[in-house]
Amino acid sequence: MIQVTNLGLRFSDRKLFDEVNLKFTPGNCYGVIGANGAGKSTFLKILSGEIDATDGEVFMTPGERLAVLRQDHFQFDAFTVIDTVIMGHKRLYEVMKEKDALYMKEDFSEADGMKAAELEGEFAEMEGWDAESNAEKLLNGLGVHNSNFSRKMADVQPDDKVKILLAQALFGAPDILLLDEPTNHLDFRAIAWLEEFLITYDKTVIVVSHDRHFLNKVCTHMVDIDFGKAKMFVGNYDFWYESSQLMSRLIKEQNKKKEEKVKELQDFIARFSSNASKAKQATSRKKMLEKINIEDIQPSSRRYPFVGFTPEREAGKDILLVEGISKTVDGEKILDNVSFTINKGDKVVFLSRNDNAKTILFKILMGEEEPDEGSFKWGVTTSQAYLPKDNSEYFDGVEYNLIDWLRQFSEEKTETFIRGFLGKMLFSGDEPLKKCDVLSGGEKVRCMFSKLMLSKANVLLLDDPTNHLDLESIEAVNNGLIAFKGTMLFTSHDHKFIETLANRVIEITPTGIFDKEIDFDVFLESEEIQLQIDGMYPNT
Repeated sequence: MIQVTNLGLRFSDRKLFDEVNLKFTPGNCYGVIGANGAGKSTFLKILSGEIDATDGEVFMTPGERLAVLRQDHFQFDAFTVIDTVIMGHKRLYEVMKEKDALYMKEDFSEADGMKAAELEGEFAEMEGWDAESNAEKLLNGLGVHNSNFSRKMADVQPDDKVKILLAQALFGAPDILLLDEPTNHLDFRAIAWLEEFLITYDKTVIVVSHDRHFLNKVCTHMVDIDFGKAKMFVGNYDFWYESSQLMSRLIKEQNKKKEEKVKELQDFIARFSSNASKAKQATSRKKMLEKINIEDIQPSSRRYPFVGFTPEREAGKDILLVEGISKTVDGEKILDNVSFTINKGDKVVFLSRNDNAKTILFKILMGEEEPDEGSFKWGVTTSQAYLPKDNSEYFDGVEYNLIDWLRQFSEEKTETFIRGFLGKMLFSGDEPLKKCDVLSGGEKVRCMFSKLMLSKANVLLLDDPTNHLDLESIEAVNNGLIAFKGTMLFTSHDHKFIETLANRVIEITPTGIFDKEIDFDVFLESEEIQLQIDGMYPNT
């Protein structure tokens, strides 16, 4: 158990938290949410002791072990993969190394023997003899190949390093587990394994994530950091979001009788309670939801941008024909004889275990790269708008303010119109006068969506469009694209984003493509399909 009492944190010119009182107990998973800059990661650092709070205290049950997901991918470069994972249990690793050092001594004394016996007892109590096999199980579950186990971390691929550091945090069943964006850079298989691991984990888990599907699967509670306060709510992310939105609507409808409001809220809670009973976390969450009082539901004070796309004209039947495109980059064949046809109204998610393959394909389709072989042809009635993964060329070294920046992409040039458009993306007051070179990553992406909306294109190409966005912006983008009537080609690592948008999956592999009109969850859950795709990746 970990508890914070009257917690506060102030910087010289800003109050991040004030009088936060929360208790985190075993058997629950707490999702920490809040706008970018609200202090989610900082809150976890206070809990771990990395940062000292200005006020209040953090209490942890004596004797309990806390583990944190490390973000420094170079810290363990000198160690083997297995040792790096076992180091997640600091005391076990210390005992293991101290014991080994004693047995290596040439002048092994009686005192050394007594010390070794003492260490052996402690080692056994911590299940040290199973440490290596337990580490291997974690690594296998996350998709790290056995061939990596004896390698030094410096020789491991970056994506595998992410998984190894996650295995390190999970190792040894810590009593309190702090995870900051644990799904970042994980493939969907690894995320699914982590979800199942946490669903059945009977200790205390506190997680920061922008992955709504992940939060919905694993969380029993949400901690909302907003305006310097942190409030805890029972339920997963969807329950928090929908209940807060419902309460906001009911408050606005002042003419509605109180009894009608109560009935609508009660029906809402009952519906979610029923849904929760089908989940593996099952009974406890259902019971918690059933105990919620109407007063426990509060409207969110968050602001959501408006994202909406209105094509200038409807596209004809012919959208895109791709024939035999191949491309080699830095000696590596990224695309090999890629062919497909995009139909009107398709919303296609492009997947690959090589992110660069997707990005290169999109750049070719937008004329930013030339294929080595093959060709493509857009339909004559199509107009395309592109959101690149790397948008730096649009902002680096640009001295425009936001009004002048957006004006260059708009037919309507008046400041009133441009300000109105920026206002939809939450740039109000003096914010449109900010210079482009001081924008945050999330602000840049919101600007790019403004540019896309002004284009009135009937085909959108979006390369990881939710990168850098907070949950509010992700919801707005997701909803805007669901309503989009045109054709869309996109990449994403966001499960819910893909599931709610895609009617077709194209996976680019080193030996060809998998292409099928299919629901994304069905695609992931089909063992036959996944085995087929595995066979298209050498050395899998």
